[in-house]
Amino acid sequence: MSPRSEKIDNNSSGDILISRFSALGDVAMTLAPIYDACLSNPSRRFILLTRCHPASLFINPPANLVIHPIDTSDYHGLGGLRRLHRELRKAYDITAYADLHDVLRTQILRLLFRLQGGVRIAKVDKGRAARRRLTRKLRKHLVPLTPMSERYADTLAAVGAPGAGKFTSIFPDKGRDSRTPGKKEEAGEYKVAIAPFAAHEGKIYPYDLMEKVIAELISHPEVKIYIFGFGDKEKAIIEQWRSNLSEDQSERVINMAAEKSGLPAELALISECDVMLSMDSANMHLASLAGTRTVSIWGATHPYCGFRPRNVSDHDILQLDMTCRPCSVFGNKKCHRGDYHCLRGISPRRIVDVVLGVKGKALS
Repeated sequence: MSPRSEKIDNNSSGDILISRFSALGDVAMTLAPIYDACLSNPSRRFILLTRCHPASLFINPPANLVIHPIDTSDYHGLGGLRRLHRELRKAYDITAYADLHDVLRTQILRLLFRLQGGVRIAKVDKGRAARRRLTRKLRKHLVPLTPMSERYADTLAAVGAPGAGKFTSIFPDKGRDSRTPGKKEEAGEYKVAIAPFAAHEGKIYPYDLMEKVIAELISHPEVKIYIFGFGDKEKAIIEQWRSNLSEDQSERVINMAAEKSGLPAELALISECDVMLSMDSANMHLASLAGTRTVSIWGATHPYCGFRPRNVSDHDILQLDMTCRPCSVFGNKKCHRGDYHCLRGISPRRIVDVVLGVKGKALS
């Protein structure tokens, strides 16, 4: 799938502006193609325009990547975007603009750069029509769409920054200092990260079943679990799960929602874990970026929609074959059946067996 180009000229020097706002998971999917483009084109400088919170995701960046975080509320309306355009022009020598979002805000920015002249422009093709055919209730066209990471890479290539597959992990050496909260890890521990929350019900494995998964996992004495969440609600749910375990078991289940250690520290921790169990959510992509084996649970959504994590095997994608799946790209629509069987039908036993599998050999 080729990006939609608004090519102005063939400038091959100057700075390349990249924009992507939206939620953490959406921005996380841009990291690999952006880092790869930077590493593959060391003579060009890249400017990433994004929100302040997702900006903290871009740790260990290539030397030629500049992160430009903004609070979008500071640039409201046409007047605010014109001011942002002026600030960017003053701060950088922008000769190319890769729009990895294609929403009204970035469409206006594209227009301003086009009117400025001398800027090569391309926007991501999200494949919206194909997504509608994939998620409609009847006559689904169930074929895998081009992954978003590839679409982002194609857009960067369209402005003169093709990738060459040089990115592997945000922790390429695996030799960083660990910032793991809690007691010091002991040799032989099997560290499991779990991210059981998501923005929409259609992407959340039922909490009563997840509690069974946690109880079965922690029954293995070598297992230590880190449960990730954000906010008081998630913190309380995790504490409730811990309260139903024995004292020894609960000590090996760390409530990361209570730690509030920050995204960089959480990424470092995830990179030290043996496996991440996640919903179709941001943590799935974060684990992939950190080079950690990722087991993901899919309900209303589907990997075919283009949001499959990097470097993951089919064995580690847990889902049910149902004629109504996928019913949504983002999991934000009501279940047609009303029972979310796409999630409840995945047994805790199946999940545990996959999570405990190490290169095909299960833990004892």
